[in-house]
Amino acid sequence: MGLFGKTIKKLTKSKNPESKQFRWDMARSISGQHIRYVTEKKNDVDEVIGRNGGINLREDELILYASSDVVFRAKVEQLQIWELLSKDGVVLTGPDLEHGEEVRTVIAYYVYYRK
Repeated sequence: MGLFGKTIKKLTKSKNPESKQFRWDMARSISGQHIRYVTEKKNDVDEVIGRNGGINLREDELILYASSDVVFRAKVEQLQIWELLSKDGVVLTGPDLEHGEEVRTVIAYYVYYRK
């Protein structure tokens, strides 16, 4: 994609975190990331729930796997996604299809610093 295409893509990118387009843009941008570890806050303590995994987008679902298991799976349109300010991870909140549609918040830390 040339400079013109990147500029157009950046200008048309949604900035509303509640919009469908924003959720899909974020899901596409983090898909394929390698994960160092995943945490979830339980009883005011961050617990590591998985190590060495990745994030994939399959049809309309975002799948986070670690420790050779799916630790979080949700429909993109029901998911809230935001990156950490340091850009070295992502926070995912939504109904987890892998765990009885319980609404969960997990933090996935990337293997490498993301530019």
